[in-house]
Amino acid sequence: MGLYIETHIRADLDELWARTQDPAQHRRWDVRFSEIDQLPRAEGEPQRFRYAVRVLPFLTVSGTGIAAGERERPDGTRTSALRFVSPHPLSLLARGSGYWRYVPDAHGVRFLTGYDYQPRWGVFGALADRLVFRPLMGWATAWSFDRLRLWLERGIGPERARANWLAELAVRALLFAGCLAGLGPESALGLFGRSGAGAACLCPLLLIAVMSLALFKAPLACTPAARRCLRAPAGPTRAPRVLRTLEKHG
Repeated sequence: MGLYIETHIRADLDELWARTQDPAQHRRWDVRFSEIDQLPRAEGEPQRFRYAVRVLPFLTVSGTGIAAGERERPDGTRTSALRFVSPHPLSLLARGSGYWRYVPDAHGVRFLTGYDYQPRWGVFGALADRLVFRPLMGWATAWSFDRLRLWLERGIGPERARANWLAELAVRALLFAGCLAGLGPESALGLFGRSGAGAACLCPLLLIAVMSLALFKAPLACTPAARRCLRAPAGPTRAPRVLRTLEKHG
């Protein structure tokens, strides 16, 4: 799989399963989707679904997919897998597949995903995917996983977590912009006066230190952050068996 994200959530396995398998709850924490709706299915067939992503305020791309899960496995883990396709001409993702694994341990559940997709638009699409879209998808998946973790571990709802993230982002941006504006020599001399030349020399160092904190300080505990998730597996991985069973269903 092209992308791998893993987090550890101190929560009950059944509760995690519900928050990820119920479309109404899934779309609340997963920033990659605006809509997820299950479609009618025949007895014994995999679950089919429709999804939509709001790319811009006036543009929504959609697609369909099939999903299947293994809730009871001999080793105590659970797995779900999906395949999806988007016929929308403005969707960079033409088709793809992925899986979720739920691995319980003494302190909670290791929740991980692996997925990959085929971009459209030829050479331009492949380049845009490699340079921009794929890193963005990895970040969005990890950020969403940490948002889910906060919901389960700390009771911080997805909407509140997003508000916390936006507020912290705004504070960091204001601090950075304010310090950047204050780095000019005229600003330092105006603050300390001509007699405070020594203090004026120290002012840029202080402003640079504050700018560094605004950029690199770890996010608050109540704010979702992609950096808290693992972005590469510890060892070799392979797609689960249930994913291969979806191939015959298109």
